[in-house]
Amino acid sequence: MDLVDIDDLAPGELHAVLDEADRLRTASETSSPTKPLRDQTLAMIFEKPSTRTRVSFETGMTQLGGHAVFLGPDDIHLGHGEPLRDTARVLSRYVDFITARVFDHADVVELAEYATVPVINGLSDQAHPCQTLGDLLTIRDRFGTLDVDVAWVGDGNNVSQSLALGAAMTDLELTVATPSGYEIDDSVRERAVEMGAPPTETTDPGSALTGADVVYTDIWVSMGEEDRRAEKLQAFEGFQVTRAVLGDRPLMHCLPAHRGEEVTDAVMEGDHLAWDQAENRMHAQKGLLVWLAGAAGA
Repeated sequence: MDLVDIDDLAPGELHAVLDEADRLRTASETSSPTKPLRDQTLAMIFEKPSTRTRVSFETGMTQLGGHAVFLGPDDIHLGHGEPLRDTARVLSRYVDFITARVFDHADVVELAEYATVPVINGLSDQAHPCQTLGDLLTIRDRFGTLDVDVAWVGDGNNVSQSLALGAAMTDLELTVATPSGYEIDDSVRERAVEMGAPPTETTDPGSALTGADVVYTDIWVSMGEEDRRAEKLQAFEGFQVTRAVLGDRPLMHCLPAHRGEEVTDAVMEGDHLAWDQAENRMHAQKGLLVWLAGAAGA
């Protein structure tokens, strides 16, 4: 099984991954943590640089008793010089898992199609399922439930799209506020509709905040969009999360934060969940890896 997007998991499987993450986190705090992936290897293909994704996966594999091999842009030419399907086939002969952080979502789809080991989307232009797993774990930790109202204020990007699907699979109530023209993709909305729980969408950030327990934002100009910077900064005027906007609610941010753009420096130095989210990326991914390996409960 692969995790190309969060809804590759059934709702029950998603909760099982979160529960496994909890179990492993508790075990890691004891004097004898479990090592269910001893001698197993994760290949990490990275077209984009990363702090959280790389360190969380690599450290997580080490804690589980396994090993991670980093393959950056200078180590592997994804789809250039060798077809993606051949890379997938060869890596499958060496490793037990593959994670890929890529520009084009179609690349991780093709890797998953041809690999014979589990492929995990570490981020693409359309989806960020590992972030959603960490987000749901963070919300459940903070509130003791996923029956929480979350206001997304910003771009309808890969993070918001995976979160919209994750919300549709759980009790999470999600309102997405984006400028006109920056909404989540129609295909994502349709998948959420099929699950019976599409997000509420608006172009008014103020209305999204009504009744919200948590405010979530992300950068407006993603990696690879630098040529659209001036256009996007103008379009997102009025969407910055300030102290006045946030009130006494916690902030979620998947990081890195562009302080002074989508969020103020004062907010980032205040009460928020971003650091818990960052830590929970590792715990959630450990739960996912063990669950994918069929070693849950070992």
